[in-house]
Order: sequence, then structure tokens, then C-alpha cells
Amino acid sequence: MRPVPDAIPTVDLAAFLAGTQGERRRIAAAVDDICRSLGFLVIDNHGVPRQVAAAAWTAARQFFDLPLAAKLKCSAHGSPRGYFPFEEESLARTRGVAAPPDRKEAFSSGPLAPPAGHEPGAGFDFFYGENRWPTAPAGFRDAWIAYYRAMEALGAQVMRLLAAALSLDEDYFAPFHRHHLAALRALHYPAGPAAAAAGQQRAGAHSDYGSVTILKPDPEVGGLEVRLPGGDWVAAPVVTDAFIVNLGDLMARWTNDRWVSTLHRVADPEPDAGGELPRRQSIACFMNPDYDAEIATIPTCLAPGEQSRYAPVQAGDYLLAKFRAANADAAARDKSIL
Repeated sequence: MRPVPDAIPTVDLAAFLAGTQGERRRIAAAVDDICRSLGFLVIDNHGVPRQVAAAAWTAARQFFDLPLAAKLKCSAHGSPRGYFPFEEESLARTRGVAAPPDRKEAFSSGPLAPPAGHEPGAGFDFFYGENRWPTAPAGFRDAWIAYYRAMEALGAQVMRLLAAALSLDEDYFAPFHRHHLAALRALHYPAGPAAAAAGQQRAGAHSDYGSVTILKPDPEVGGLEVRLPGGDWVAAPVVTDAFIVNLGDLMARWTNDRWVSTLHRVADPEPDAGGELPRRQSIACFMNPDYDAEIATIPTCLAPGEQSRYAPVQAGDYLLAKFRAANADAAARDKSIL
């Protein structure tokens, strides 16, 4: 058994990318330990231009400041793209847990264009349909697309690091992400009183669904918590120019649970003197494989004689089922979901 850290470790991505063969092996081995025990790490020296991240952050904040009627003009309506109003989702339900809706609102986008040469089939429009762009604030679309492109590039580098941590060729995961389903999502937890409903969280306990998540957290307000194997919750650090990266369910399936897709939640932070919770924002990039990628246990993650714990699954089918579970109430109101 590897010891579980009581804080989320930091990894210098630039040191890995520019390191000698020995330095890369050392960093990759440390990442393997982190992924086996906790599944969360902080990525520093990532190379994402600060102005690109700042522009997307400001655009998201200005969008959430709009009146509800303006935000509803780009409602998701059963797709994973567009605006999701306050208390519309319940992430805990993706685990089969009956829970109140999450106290957040969100804006999401998916791939910028469908892959060429792929015949639309079941679920194709769900994954590669047109994004729903808000008309305000000015410049939102350009800022969002620039950040999406930056996350694609960072995601590819993170996947190289993870492949090295598994002692695989660093391009091992690239064929599974050629027409990926990366989703970019801004999350807003409005200021206000604490939840009145028992067990209601800003975001309920859940694991993410895909390969990895790259989170730009609020640089001032905490709340993200990670569940340790023993059941205790540890607070994620408040970081400014770094990203918090965590493994998703499909990565756990790929590695036959050698690596962990860890439960996490967004709990209420400390209220102010008047009992009000501070506003919180984050932007998450969910690096998801191609819709038609088959996720089966990596052979080197099986010990001699060991059987896979999971049957192969098509990534798109898995992701669609999780989305439907999280948005079951909204789907009941909106019959346009696939």
C-alpha cells in the first residue's frame, strides 16, 4: 500500500517536458504514485498564457452577471452545450445517490467542429452539435475559443505525462483523442446564504467521467474537497496560476483501478460576518476521449493471471449515460434530449 498524501502534490510540467531522460522518469514515477493513491495533482509551469486564461475568466464572470433572461437565451435544452441554470443539475446522482440539486449555474461548450469523414450516428449530434454561444458579453466567443485551444494543447501534454507514468510510449493516448470530446465548462456558485436543504452542496460528491479534468479554480475562494481512501475529506489548495488536475472514470477503467478516479465535491466555504457565502467561480476542461473510442484495460496494467474488472466500453456511451443521470430533472422538463 502506498501512503496517501494529506494534501494535493504539485508537479512541475515544464520540468518534465524539458527534462533529461532520468529526470522525466523520476517525475513520471512520482505521478504514478500520486495517481495510485489520490488521483489529484496540481500542475505548475504549464505554459498556458496568463492573458488567455484571464480573458476567459473575465468573460465567464461577465456572462454570469447578466440577468437570467439573457442567460436563458443560450440554454442547453438537453445537450451538453449552453447555459445550465442554478440548481438544475445533481452530480451526486451520477453515482446513483438521491441528492438535492447542486447550488451552481454553468456554461458549457464542446468540440468546435465535428470530425471530418464520420457519418452521424446515434449520439453524434449530442457530442458534436453546434455550440450555443451567448451574444453578450462582447468578445465572449473569441476568448472562450482561445482558452479551449489552450486547454487542448495542455491536455495533450498532460496525457503524455500520464502515459510516461504508466511506462507507456508517451503518445499512447493520442489515438484515443484524435476527435476528442473535450468539454469546457465555467461554474458559478453565487454569493448568498448557506443551503437550506439537508445534504445540499454547491456541487455534490461525484467522480468525473472522462480521461482527466483540468481545473482553473477560484484564486481567492476555496470549497473544493477531495475524499481520501479512509473517508476523510481534504481541502484542495487555493492556487493562482496553476491548475488542479484529476483523473476521470475512464482513466480508472483503462488502468484496471491501478489509478483512482476520486470522489470530490464543492462544499460551502466559511461565511462572512453576515452569514453570507462568498461568490466562487471555476473553469473546468474535461478531457474526454473520442466518442467511438473503445476503453479497455491497458494490458500492462494487468498482473500475470489478473482479469480485467471492466468490460470494454465505448467512451461516448459512458459519457452520455453520466450526463443523463446528472440532468435527469432537466430532461424530464425538456424532451429534446436524445
